[in-house]
Amino acid sequence: MSGSYFQRDRTWHPPALTPSYKTSILRSPSQALLSLPTSLSEETGPVFGHDMLGPLDNDLIRNFAKDGAEAIGQRIVVYGRVLDENARPVRGVLVEFWQANAGGRYRHRKEGYVAALDPNFGGCGRAITDGEGRYEFRTIKPGAYPWPNGVNDWRPAHIHFSVFGHAFAQRLVTQMYFEGDPMICQCPIVRTIPDRAAIEQLVAALDRNATIPMDSLAYKFDIVLRGRRSTLFENRMEGN
Repeated sequence: MSGSYFQRDRTWHPPALTPSYKTSILRSPSQALLSLPTSLSEETGPVFGHDMLGPLDNDLIRNFAKDGAEAIGQRIVVYGRVLDENARPVRGVLVEFWQANAGGRYRHRKEGYVAALDPNFGGCGRAITDGEGRYEFRTIKPGAYPWPNGVNDWRPAHIHFSVFGHAFAQRLVTQMYFEGDPMICQCPIVRTIPDRAAIEQLVAALDRNATIPMDSLAYKFDIVLRGRRSTLFENRMEGN
């Protein structure tokens, strides 16, 4: 295949309709899917300005803190590479990340969970991949939280990722889970994924060799944009 946009492999990704993930039912298509060509505006803009990043954008421990304070929780470093289907680095792409705090609560006006907010944690950041496709950020490990899908459903600890390419239609969204978390296999969203190998693509590996002594554990999470073993993404089915 050639060109910038590729069809999603639907034997690898979850089916569009997954009744166990109840809040997705009304959003699921009820008729045959249509593949629509991208427009010129989708392929050419708007373009993110790399000079818009600040010095603390990839430091969630400090980028929302006041008066020299820091976020509360287990300190971690998350790093990895953005790669194409042939394991080549994808350079200069914007990687955004957002998450709940250490207690499992998001900083959102409609948040329904009763866990306390951390006044020094905003829960979002961003980075640009370097010449080898590498990104890195500091944060605290998010907590699990309940959600109104079933009687007692909880989301495992996770971090949301957005990878923004060089055109409007090149934004992909996914989630990262943590190695060894027993709640991953219990999550109704995760259980929509039919292939165990695909689930493992969403689990970051603990890397003791990259830890910061007396400071932070480290987790490695590579993002593969296309191909048979691509990272699973949450956006529309016809996206690349």
